[in-house]
Formats: sequence, structure tokens, C-alpha cells
Amino acid sequence: MTDERESMSPTKIGLGVLWPAFWTGLPFKMAFVLVFLAMGMMHFEGRIGLAFLMLLASPVTVFALPIISMGLESHIGEGVGIALLFLICIPIDIWAMGVVSRTFFLEKFRKEPPDGLGLTLWWKSALVGAIFLPILWLIVGTVTSTAIEMAHSLMEMEMLKGIPVAERISIELTIWGSVALAVLIILLLIGVSLVGRIIRSTASASAPITDSYQGVVTRWDLMRVPADQGLMLTALTGTGVVLSLLFWAALPVSTPHPHECCKLPEVKAQPPVKPLDALNKNEKLIAQISAQVEALEKQKAEETAKEKGKGKAKGGKDQAPPAAKKP
Repeated sequence: MTDERESMSPTKIGLGVLWPAFWTGLPFKMAFVLVFLAMGMMHFEGRIGLAFLMLLASPVTVFALPIISMGLESHIGEGVGIALLFLICIPIDIWAMGVVSRTFFLEKFRKEPPDGLGLTLWWKSALVGAIFLPILWLIVGTVTSTAIEMAHSLMEMEMLKGIPVAERISIELTIWGSVALAVLIILLLIGVSLVGRIIRSTASASAPITDSYQGVVTRWDLMRVPADQGLMLTALTGTGVVLSLLFWAALPVSTPHPHECCKLPEVKAQPPVKPLDALNKNEKLIAQISAQVEALEKQKAEETAKEKGKGKAKGGKDQAPPAAKKP
């Protein structure tokens, strides 16, 4: 077991600490992200939303963000909320790193976690991120632009000019996207390996534990249980209520509304359609129309009969009786 722990790769150590720390602190970070977005304190471009999430997820990028923004002239967004968000993430990251690393030291290294372990690992990892992440940003950006140009020039070859436009776009995206993604994954693994080396060097300077296996398991469990559970529950509930109120109070402000000069006329809602009432109404209307038609036909027949009677009477008066012959 000791040889297995000593032979653990730096990449595996880095993933074993950074990945749980990411999921431990991300829910708290996302709560502030939603509040700041609703308040209109920050805006970031959709095309670099993935980069924003990567910077937000990692606990080692608080110093790399200003270097990327100022040194490389690459802005992930606008607004004071971005800087404020990363400042708020500092205590969250320190707490998450401390919780995860203490249990990792006990479980994997069988070493006594020193005091202030979360803060120690955080500032060392943040220093590595401040140096490594701008290099990653520059390399990935250069590789991506070069891969796009190469894919475009490849599709300009004579034998590939007959490919339809839709298929051509898909092929180009697959070519340069695969290259950029492969380079990004390799560089991320290198960065995680650097953090793993820092964690392993810190563990090598720590004292080994003397407790039994059951004692280690008990300590491992108790480390995740706060000493004052009621206070922690009250603090989390109060913070959640405050953030929820801020979110719903600020959300209508960021919702777009039509200008006063372009307001649409008010449209009254149509009453609900009732099929039975509509059928009864139609039946009554049909009955009224039928009665009117019958009355008109009857009136027309009477008028026709009167005209015929008048014509016969007039014809009888016009015919004079024959004159009597004299003897």
C-alpha cells in the first residue's frame, strides 16, 4: 500500500483533489453568477462561455484572469461583476480545497493534514495557474487559428472543391475542432499534473498518521461534519434567502421591455369557446332564418295569387258583349 501511494501519478493526485473541489465550490459560485447576471453587473460573450466556466470552475485561476485580460488583450466579458465574482470565489475555493485535501491526505497518503492546508494548497496552485493558464490561453488560441487556416486551405484543393457547402463546413469544423480540443486536453493534463506535484510535495513534508484504520475512517467522516451544525444550517439558509431575494428583485430590471413609443395596443382576451352554447345558438339562428324564408315564400305566393286574380277581373271587363242583330 505504501509503494502504491508513493507511485501515484501527479495527474491522478491533481484530479483527485481538483475534481471534488470543483463540485464542492461550484454550487455556491453559480448562485452569485445568477445574481450578478440578473443585476446586470456582468456580461460575457456566448462564444467564450466555455472559457468563463473553466475559469469559474477551477480554484486556481483568480490570478490568471487579470493576466489573460490585460496581458493577452482577451476579454471574457464586461462589468464589475466579473472581478467581484472572482474575489468572492477566493474564500469558497480555500474552503473547498481544505475540505477535500484533508480527507485526501488521510485516505490516500495516510498523512496528518497540517493546519491551514487549504490556504497553502490554494496559493501554491493559484501561483501555478497564474503562470500556466496564460500560456495555455496563448497556445490554444494560436493552434486554433492555425488549424482553422489549414482546414480552410485544405478544402480549397481542386479535388475537394466539389463538396457541397453544408458538408464542407462540417468537415472544416471537425478538422480544426479536433486539433484544438486535443491540444487543450493535453495542456490541461499538464496543468493538473503540476498541481498534483505540489500536493505530493506538501504531503511528503507531513507527518504520518498513527491511528488505526477505524480511527482514520472516523476522522475522515467527522471532518465533513461541522462542529456547530445549527449555526452552519442557519448561515446557509440565510445566505440562500438573501441571494434569492436579490435575484428576484433584480430580475425584472434586466428583462427587456418595449419602449413607450412602441407599445402595442392592449388586446382583450377572447372568452372561452363553449361548444354546446355555440350549437344551440346556431340552431336558433337557423330556425329564425327558416321561419323568415317561409314567411317570405308565403308572402310572395299571396302576392302572385292576387296579381293573377286582378288580371282575370280586368280581362272580363275589357271583353264587351256582342251587339244584337236587327230583324
